[in-house]
Parts: sequence; structure tokens; C-alpha cells
Amino acid sequence: METADDYLAEGALVLGGGAALLLQLAHPAIGSAVARHSRFPRDPMRRLRHTLGYVYAIGLGTPEAAAGAARAVDRMHDGIPGARDAELQLWVAATLHGVGMQVHDLLFAPLPDAVADEVYAVSGRFGTSLQVPPELWPATRADFDAYWERMLPTLDVRDDARAVAAAILHPVRGTAPWWVRAALPLGRLVTAGLLPSVIRDAYGLPRRPRRERAASTLIRILARLTPRRIRRLPSRLLLPALR
Repeated sequence: METADDYLAEGALVLGGGAALLLQLAHPAIGSAVARHSRFPRDPMRRLRHTLGYVYAIGLGTPEAAAGAARAVDRMHDGIPGARDAELQLWVAATLHGVGMQVHDLLFAPLPDAVADEVYAVSGRFGTSLQVPPELWPATRADFDAYWERMLPTLDVRDDARAVAAAILHPVRGTAPWWVRAALPLGRLVTAGLLPSVIRDAYGLPRRPRRERAASTLIRILARLTPRRIRRLPSRLLLPALR
């Protein structure tokens, strides 16, 4: 039976990274801060490595690795208005969990309740390892669903968020390796399909249901055919550097 560690080490969940980022940017305060202070448009792979490294350190690393990763994030947040705001960090952590579970369900199958509860508890640490008080993370998965539904109507995709999203979905030549650029058409379809309709429309992402269904089928087949040891490669490469 799949365990929480299996889920947390699943490299295929990175397919949800674009959707999680766009949901984060849809929060006006986050979108503004990223547009003004982030190097993401100039070096998207660096941001991806840092995000994955943090997630793996918190979910799978030693206490020392987790603490070190949290300190590194705090250093990156120095001087950025709102970057240490607990409510904003809560939303970022929520997108990592919510989209991650959505991708897992799409590629494989829903986790058993006991495993899903364990994954949910670990996911809370994505925020509480920083400035989110433990009591702010919704107590149960049902509470999380209610929080998610309350948050969606408060999101507001503005011009700065759309500009950063364009850099994510259509990176400037030279900012991403060739294999990432080759996968981008598929990635854009997956990202659009994972977003709530109102958010994808606000970003101006086209509706292509047939292509999106085909993309979902393709990545499901590829994920299931790829050996687990290969899918876990990102966690094995990034974790040693954090220990």
C-alpha cells in the first residue's frame, strides 16, 4: 500500500507546479510581491529547485534538513513586504497540498483515508515550518476543503500576476533547458486543466477540452509506465544537499 513517504517523494507531482504557482499569484498580495521582488521570470529553474528542495526537506528530510530549508526560505524573504505574513504563507502551503493531491488523483488514484490524513498533517508543515501558527492550518481535511472554497472567491488575477504567469508558461529563450521547453505545450494544457474555471479564465487561458483530456491521458500513461525509482529521482538528488 502506498505510504505518505511514497506520496511526498513522487516526482510526478511537479506537474502541478504551474497550477499551484498561478493560484498563489492570484492572491493580489502574493502576485504583487512576486512581480516586484522575485527573480522567477529570469531564472525559473532556480525557483523550481528551491521549491522542490524545501518541500522534500520538510516532508522527507531530517529535522536538521527541515530547519535548514526553513532558514533558507526566511533569508530569501528578507526585505520583501508581506513575505512572512502568516495568512499569505498559509495560502502558499494550501496550494502545494491542494494541487498536489489533485495531480496524484489524476495520475494514480485517491489515497486511502489514513494515508491522506498523514499526508495532510505533513503538508501543514510547509507553512508551520515558517511563520504559520499550527492552529492556523485547518484541523482536518474537511476543514481544509472549506478553507479552500472560502479562499477562491477572494482571489483576483491582476496584471502583475498575468505578467509573471506569462513568464512561467512561455519562458524567454535561454531561461529554461531545451527539455523543459519541449514539454511546455503539454505542461500548459495540464496547468489549465488543473485550475478552477474562474481562475483560468482570469489568466486568459484558452479552453481546449479535447486536448486537455488527451494530455491527461498521456501523462497518466507515462507516469504509470515510469518506474517509481525514476519518479523519485528529484527527491534523491535534492535531499542530500539539504542534509
